[in-house]
Amino acid sequence: MTGPSLDCIIRAIQYTEPKMLTLKQWMEVVGYRITEGSEYGWNCYGHKAYMLDSWNGEQDGHSLTIIFDTDTQMVYEVQAHDYVHNRAYRMINPLYKDAHSKKAKEMGYFSDMAWDEVSYTDLEVDEDWLDKATAIVAGGDYDTRVSIPLDFTDEELLKYMTMAHERDMTFNQFVEEALKQAIEEHKRDPEAMRLKAEQWKKDHTQSY
Repeated sequence: MTGPSLDCIIRAIQYTEPKMLTLKQWMEVVGYRITEGSEYGWNCYGHKAYMLDSWNGEQDGHSLTIIFDTDTQMVYEVQAHDYVHNRAYRMINPLYKDAHSKKAKEMGYFSDMAWDEVSYTDLEVDEDWLDKATAIVAGGDYDTRVSIPLDFTDEELLKYMTMAHERDMTFNQFVEEALKQAIEEHKRDPEAMRLKAEQWKKDHTQSY
């Protein structure tokens, strides 16, 4: 069985900017239970950034955090901490990722550090964070894999679904295989993969 085409692999990793959660959505996940609040200490999100925490009060429990703008209600960052399994998930507003990383470097912090030896897993899809956070609060099981937002045209979607069918694979399996191949190729020759992706993007810019 041959793997998905390179065209599909490159297309699969060209994704659109995800939506960001709202303050209301975060409040609903924590059941409107706030245990702490304070001004956000770093200025990477501006001077109106405020942080709210919701902790269930147990050391082996969970806590959720949101950082938002008190004027515009824009959400800059959400965090979900699963102390039972030592996992931490985070989603940063894509407009402020660079600013956050730059500030962390200035402060001498590892930008992905959650606590002790636990690092944040950065999520790209709002539904992914919501699903994980909701399960963490409920004490249930959840998928630890990370969702990736893909941007296909109807023509491309039909093409790739047909290719998946021809290989006796589900569409999700097909895309996962394509991403695995992309990762492996990037490991072997990251510069060549970058150039291929840039060339693909250049060739298809007129189409989008």
